[in-house]
Amino acid sequence: MCKRLLDAGHNPIVIAGGGTGLIGDPRLTSERPMISKESAAHNIECIKKQIDSLLKTDVKIVNNADWLLKMNAIDYLRDFGKFFNINYMLSKETVKRRLDIGITYTEFSYMILQSIDFLKLYEDYGCTMQIGGQDQWGNITSGLELIRKIHGSDVKCYGMTMPLITRTDGTKFGKSESGESLWLDKEKTSPYEMYQYFVNIEDEGVIDYLKKLTFITVDEIERLSKVLEVEPEKREAQKTLAFEVVKFIHGESEAIKARKTSEEVFSIGYSKEGMEERNATKENILDLLVEVNISPSKSDARRLVLQGGISINNNKISDVNFIINKDDYKDGYLILSKGKKTHIKVNLVK
Repeated sequence: MCKRLLDAGHNPIVIAGGGTGLIGDPRLTSERPMISKESAAHNIECIKKQIDSLLKTDVKIVNNADWLLKMNAIDYLRDFGKFFNINYMLSKETVKRRLDIGITYTEFSYMILQSIDFLKLYEDYGCTMQIGGQDQWGNITSGLELIRKIHGSDVKCYGMTMPLITRTDGTKFGKSESGESLWLDKEKTSPYEMYQYFVNIEDEGVIDYLKKLTFITVDEIERLSKVLEVEPEKREAQKTLAFEVVKFIHGESEAIKARKTSEEVFSIGYSKEGMEERNATKENILDLLVEVNISPSKSDARRLVLQGGISINNNKISDVNFIINKDDYKDGYLILSKGKKTHIKVNLVK
């Protein structure tokens, strides 16, 4: 959304939760574990770097720790708490959904803190609209109410929410909500892994993702939707989605590389990109397997060959006396595979 607003000529302000992150927005299932102030500060610095990398322009980023951590308890209650009616707060969905299982005052007060954020952005930066996920509607409207109570009912401020980005099974993309996470940091989720995730999206979810996660035109999305209906086996919509998401997060060169790797894996079962390399001098298949540490012994190597678990350049080897010749080393190397998951690039050393 920040990128879309930038492209439309607006001046978005990104608010980093260095203060609210110490509390935690009430989630549906249970209270969030507390994190240290040091961890929160570290997270904010990492997020700032990611925002700079994604948007590639000078976007203003503010940290709500700058005002929340300076506030004392009495000022908090006198200056802001007096504007919040308990019945009003209990009616908000973020609080109401937790009443049956319980909610602490710490999380209950999160709504007030986010409202203070909106007030500060309005007063200090002239910000008149707050945008968030649809689960933030209660917090955003509470901020609108606080601004109007302090500055008058004729103040022109607005709130906007977006549908949450969920997996096709309806669960959130979040490390606290599901076992599998997609990270923006390529050291945690590689561009290839991200590409593979989106290229494997089910047909019923791909068009919605194209609308929310890419910047391609509506006409192009409609074209892809028609292709999906008549030729779903092409998976053109999924491939476009995967490429566009990786391009936005990691750049076009990484997206091209991820697409090439994916195509290689699909066609031949592996990709040479980033493949582990080892050197070899042996010609007999059993000796070679031991030399490059695929097998701990020749007897184990024999077993693998006889069971059909060894391939060279995608050709299965069944003869325990097989001799590798120079023709097998295309461009000075061969691809040695153990089963479907272990592939290494073996360089010929004379």
